[in-house]
Amino acid sequence: MQSPAPDSINRQNERNSGGPSPLPILFLGAILTAGLAGLFGGQSDPVREVRDNGTILSVRAPTTLRNGMLFETVIEVTPTRPAGDLVIAVSDGLWREMTINTTMPAAQEESHAHGYQRFSFGKAAPGDVLRFKVDGQINPPLFAGSSGEIAVFDGEHKLVGLPVRIRVLP
Repeated sequence: MQSPAPDSINRQNERNSGGPSPLPILFLGAILTAGLAGLFGGQSDPVREVRDNGTILSVRAPTTLRNGMLFETVIEVTPTRPAGDLVIAVSDGLWREMTINTTMPAAQEESHAHGYQRFSFGKAAPGDVLRFKVDGQINPPLFAGSSGEIAVFDGEHKLVGLPVRIRVLP
């Protein structure tokens, strides 16, 4: 036995409904396609490189992240001439609203000067490769992203710099 239809619903309404709407399936498909295309972050990190003043600076860092995500940045410096005190410097704006969990290898000295977090590694011979790995996390208040510069100094003399921008999605 069939139960009666609720008030104001009759067989005429059922015949005119046209069936289920395809809109939810289309919306889900659009979200999945955008995710697969990398529009929400998570794609592989590009490597950017710059050469100047006898130094090669290579940075592999994410370009798009989501709030709360962990990330890894690898900074590689290769001097082509001797350096008295090789310093990797990160401008204040780049790490704004981020928590830096780990830096490896540990610097001989860490300091802050002229708007940069500075990591001093001492003398470097031509051809020596310094690979500096940074692990961090995006803090919830960061929205839209951050930008700044990763630079290499020999003591106080700036050798090379690379602008870096990280887009942050909710």
